[in-house]
Amino acid sequence: MHRDTTTDAARRSEDGQTMAEYAIVLAVITLSIMLSMQLLGDTAGGLMQRVVSILGG
Repeated sequence: MHRDTTTDAARRSEDGQTMAEYAIVLAVITLSIMLSMQLLGDTAGGLMQRVVSILGG
């Protein structure tokens, strides 16, 4: 049985592209989560300080 090396090479190239695309998507999601956590953390910290000041602590 003869394997078509052109098809095998194209398949490997597509697999490489797919992995690169997944890496980019993962990086964007990670950055989005980090920024969201930072913003929410600052907001939550401010709210906690207000509650503490209102309770007289």
